[in-house]
Amino acid sequence: MRATRFFISTLKEAPADAEIISHKLMMRAGLIKRLGSGIYNYMPMGLRIIRKVEAIVRDEMNRAGAIEMLMPIVQPAELWQETGRWHKYGAELLRIKDRHGRDFIIQPTSEEVITDVARSDIKSYRQLPINFYHIQTKFRDERRPRFGLMRGREFTMKDAYSFDRDVDALKKSYQIMFDAYVRIFKRFGLEFRAVAADNGTIGGTGSHEFHVIADTGEDALVYCPTSDYAANMEAAEALPLLKERVPPRATCQKVATPGMSKCEDVAKMLNIDLQQTVKSVVLAVDESDDGTTKKQLWLLLLRGDHEMNEIKVGKIAGLQTSRMASEAEIIEWFGCEPGYLGPIATRLPVTVVIDRTVAMMSDFVCGANEAGYHLTGVNWERDLPLSTVADIRNVKAGDPSPDGGGVLAVQRGIEVGHVFQLGTSYSASMKATYLDENGKPQLLQMGCYGIGITRILGAAIEQNFDEKGIVWPTALAPFAVVLCPMGYDRSEQVKTETDRLYDALMASGVDVILDDRGERPGAMFADWELIGVPHRIVIGERGLKEGKLEYQGRRESVATAVPVADMVSVIRQKLDALA
Repeated sequence: MRATRFFISTLKEAPADAEIISHKLMMRAGLIKRLGSGIYNYMPMGLRIIRKVEAIVRDEMNRAGAIEMLMPIVQPAELWQETGRWHKYGAELLRIKDRHGRDFIIQPTSEEVITDVARSDIKSYRQLPINFYHIQTKFRDERRPRFGLMRGREFTMKDAYSFDRDVDALKKSYQIMFDAYVRIFKRFGLEFRAVAADNGTIGGTGSHEFHVIADTGEDALVYCPTSDYAANMEAAEALPLLKERVPPRATCQKVATPGMSKCEDVAKMLNIDLQQTVKSVVLAVDESDDGTTKKQLWLLLLRGDHEMNEIKVGKIAGLQTSRMASEAEIIEWFGCEPGYLGPIATRLPVTVVIDRTVAMMSDFVCGANEAGYHLTGVNWERDLPLSTVADIRNVKAGDPSPDGGGVLAVQRGIEVGHVFQLGTSYSASMKATYLDENGKPQLLQMGCYGIGITRILGAAIEQNFDEKGIVWPTALAPFAVVLCPMGYDRSEQVKTETDRLYDALMASGVDVILDDRGERPGAMFADWELIGVPHRIVIGERGLKEGKLEYQGRRESVATAVPVADMVSVIRQKLDALA
């Protein structure tokens, strides 16, 4: 490709609405152009990267035995109504009507459509296992689109769906896809981690997320450096941090703590460790019965330095539809403003859930349900009953690993892939069955496997950039090599050698672009460093007089002189080493 026949549109400054580094650099490098809120044009430079991502994904999907098809962006509401997701999915599901008033959706995913295909065309166990995939535009009506392609409304995703005869077969299909994902992300050249995850709105049992490691990642990843344990924060099990509860040593006393509504302030005032305090989180549940709404408040108890895990809490029976209680509700039930709440002497009955670590504590400090006062020396059984105990907190670095393999560490990541064992979540509601060896109908066991194709761009940049711009891994770069001739339009010698080298690289299968725009060296170098092409060759009269060309890798601080005759083989060796 010659630059004069391509479209290059770089900016010195990022638009004001660009927030994170990947958004800024994609805009500056001319990879994307904003069309509307969370909606972007993929410009030629950006589309080349997307196509390379797709090619790697498609290659590994085919290698894993998945079969490509294409499902429509617009889907009839009836299918989503069958599974109940028409109502459950929420506001992110973009619902539309056609001219006849019939309901449709703009697909965010395709479980319903592929299940409809399966129930129509899969009749016998002899057709199983089978795995379909497609690469298609998706739309999720984000409340607050932000961060460019990282949290956009329209995006491209590869989603695959496996169908099996039983759970054991599903697990085999799942492992095949898991292994394919590992190969995909290795080929991308990205540092990544696969972690156990919560299934969320997709449903089913058992899933793993694939995260690109980046300090700017939205997700906290929990792992054990000395074992294979890894999970996202939502799914990471928090073991009790105390092995046993020691007998009480203090009496329960009410102490004045004026203006001390936070555990940190109370601990400082009482000269105790924050880990000796217990904080209260109040949730409300509105239950409808015979047309009337009944309200129940729940009190969750966590150690003062711990944070509640909403996903874990939402799995506790009775708390699936919970919300944070209002200040008025708290005063009504506890007789006290927030900041001084505790499990003893509440005004109205509340259901108490105790975190595992809190259940093992002795002589702890908690609110007295009276403004300006806390209780010290509180102990279970003696001062209050030990009720429901559950894992309701986020883990912290240094906590014991659930597998016993050491202690946990936490790092940030960007989710770019997710694999699910769906089981019969969709086949049951849509009556998707096959006939087994005995001619009896059985529900299809399903798996679901997604990769955010366009999100890969943002995640890769968040992991690979410097003060000059993007630093693409070679496998994802819009071009592998850029030729930067000094005076291409003025020096016949430079032009001749540049054209010869360009033709030789092209013949060798190298994805190369020749910058024949006639730009000044500084401007030309700045463009390609911003865009992030990983290999640069400079052709100049001074070097040619010595029979040399100048090579510099995007991550290298200095250039290397390479004999003219050796340059193609040098480039070929560098690219082959990364293949």
